[in-house]
Amino acid sequence: MAQAVELALKEKRHLIAEAGTGTGKTLAYLVPAILSGKRVIISTGTKNLQEQIFHKDIPFLDQVFFPNGEDRLRVCYMKGRQNYLCRQKLYDLRSQPILNGLAEMEQFSSIEQWEAITTTGDRAELGTLPENSLLWPKLDARTEKCTGQKCAQFDRCFITEMRRKAMESDIVIVNHHLFFADLAIRQETDGAPDVGILPEFGAVIFDEAHDLEDVASTYFGVTVSNLRVDELARDAEIALTKNRLVTGPLTQAITRVRERSNFFFSALPPGDGRFAFVNRHEFLEENGDEFLALRQALTGLGSELEGIGEKPEEVHQLIRRSGELRVQLSFLLENEDRNTVFWIERRGGIRDEKFATNFAVPDDTSSLRQPQLQPRTKQTQRRGHQQVVLQATPIDVSAILRQSLFERLECAILTSATLAVSGNYSYIRQRLGFEHCRELMVPSHFDYAKQALLYLPPDLPDPREPLFARRAADRIRQILEVTRGRAFCLFTSYALMHDVHDRLLGELEHPMLRQGDAPRSALLEEFRATPGAVLFATSSFWQGVDVQGDQLSCVIIDRLPFAVPSDPVVAARVRAVDDAGGKAFFDYQIPSAVISLKQGFGRLIRSLNDRGLLVLLDNRISKKQYGKTFLESLPPYRRTSELSVVQEFFGGS
Repeated sequence: MAQAVELALKEKRHLIAEAGTGTGKTLAYLVPAILSGKRVIISTGTKNLQEQIFHKDIPFLDQVFFPNGEDRLRVCYMKGRQNYLCRQKLYDLRSQPILNGLAEMEQFSSIEQWEAITTTGDRAELGTLPENSLLWPKLDARTEKCTGQKCAQFDRCFITEMRRKAMESDIVIVNHHLFFADLAIRQETDGAPDVGILPEFGAVIFDEAHDLEDVASTYFGVTVSNLRVDELARDAEIALTKNRLVTGPLTQAITRVRERSNFFFSALPPGDGRFAFVNRHEFLEENGDEFLALRQALTGLGSELEGIGEKPEEVHQLIRRSGELRVQLSFLLENEDRNTVFWIERRGGIRDEKFATNFAVPDDTSSLRQPQLQPRTKQTQRRGHQQVVLQATPIDVSAILRQSLFERLECAILTSATLAVSGNYSYIRQRLGFEHCRELMVPSHFDYAKQALLYLPPDLPDPREPLFARRAADRIRQILEVTRGRAFCLFTSYALMHDVHDRLLGELEHPMLRQGDAPRSALLEEFRATPGAVLFATSSFWQGVDVQGDQLSCVIIDRLPFAVPSDPVVAARVRAVDDAGGKAFFDYQIPSAVISLKQGFGRLIRSLNDRGLLVLLDNRISKKQYGKTFLESLPPYRRTSELSVVQEFFGGS
């Protein structure tokens, strides 16, 4: 693989390479990237892999290349701006009484102490800060409120320092979200200089490239929510109060934005979770006044802000944001792009677990208490957590990626342990528009036939039947008695995860952990440290999780991980494939599920010494013709349909 990467970089050719778990693919692309003489971007699917590369693999290679310590590899890693502290926001908060409760006050105090000693400003250093902290979004370095070079802290800014390091580095390690956020910004500005956060580069290597379609779709889409409008109004109040610019007309303009936003978002069609906004024309006919009123209110706020004489940079940012919201709102209601699906999502809280698990629900950025202008009640603040989100997502990103990325790059390398379906790359290449590339397939050196047993129970009902949850819980209990716990139980929906977990409470003698009861990192640490633990989890634990040794000896998956067919983006992609003359079930839905299943099963065997059981409770893989595609795409596990064989497998463990 290293030779293939070296050749791709040298000859400026694209490469796609599946490298099985344990093949050392990270070193296989890092070494030729370092030797290439180019600045290479390494983009990963998760921040965990980013940190592993930077803190584990790079120090190892430093010793290889410079054994006497006479020099160092020039490498940095970059995360999205929301991961970094904004010093100016921290200093501003010291003089503003807008902390909510004792918890936020304690968190603020610890962040203040940390700010004085940190060299990166990366919140990952704050081990005690909860993942769902409502304080952090008030202090992070997101672009919306950044005043750039006009900020008093610009020279000491952690984002400035991160960019400086990137400009001095040969290898820059990012994640897919940051890469595509940067690419989208460059697209919007037609590649204007000094736009975006990444430095110029000669090549990019996408690790965990199976995630690219979903991530790219997010950043090439458009999103407007009632929370985003509310944040604009809140930030305007704070900025005007701080700079003593409050006037009657400005107060009225902000109030009008809030009121018109409430009317507009309340008028949107009702529904739970994510659903298609198919009747936009009818909505405009019946509620055009509410739409026009909100758009006009945003225009009015921008005009009032423009009328301020000598404006601080914060006000210029507010003008930009109000204009951006107005344009995006018009796109969402009036655009007729046939390659776009328009949809609505209602989020019932900071993380609403009712929604499909194959899409991440971002953290809610909680409302600040309003200073002086218009204090808000606790009831109003709670309503701020009830988000109504209007979204537009590209149905097919292949043309966008081909034209905006792959055709402009000298060399792009796509790699993952899970890219092939039935031994070829036609699915992933077609979905991503990845053409004119070399191909490589590097099998894992693990002896899967000896190290892993795949158990496919033949007697369980179809997962879509009402009896499935009870029967599945019974079978999971039997399996965990054999494996003595030490298992991941991975589900395709939150509802089934909770159902099976609750059915087994009091039935299992093993410690039971459940996603949502603690931060993801804390759950993993507790699992590793707790003998016989069983973790019940959903999509976020299907990949990027590495637990080696006997502590994880079993992975149970409830059903074939087909994407939710009623999801508006999935439904639109199914229609698009069918309309183009294809067969969406075979060309899109099955390959997507195959890659997800390979990811889930990939949690088990992580080293030459690992040994364990894989279980799929969905016997459609054995009974349906399409099940052959799944089985052909999996490593050569030994398979059984008998529980007695499972018992024999663990007899000596």
